[in-house]
Amino acid sequence: QCDLQGLWRNELGSNMTILAMNTAGTFSGSYHTAVAATNKQILVSPLQGVQQHPSAKRHPTFSFTVQWQFSDSTTAFVGQCFVDHHGKEMLETTWLLREEVVSHKDTWKATR
Repeated sequence: QCDLQGLWRNELGSNMTILAMNTAGTFSGSYHTAVAATNKQILVSPLQGVQQHPSAKRHPTFSFTVQWQFSDSTTAFVGQCFVDHHGKEMLETTWLLREEVVSHKDTWKATR
């Protein structure tokens, strides 16, 4: 069974910490990305999320958002937790990043 609480690291060197989850499945934590399209100093950023049916699922789905502290953007992640045959937990995620643009005509370039 997957437990999202704890420290996670991805293949690019980013770190995510998920704090205790409540009975409704909501959680908070922090994300420290190792990669960013900015010249600014990368800062640890807060995240808020939810896990679907936290006590009933073996491979739960979840989502969370990160409010980046060093840029005018927000990222939404969705994913699922898996456990391999050695007992190692893995998160598979997909993300969308939306950055602030100055006008509606620039919206085409605001989402990655």
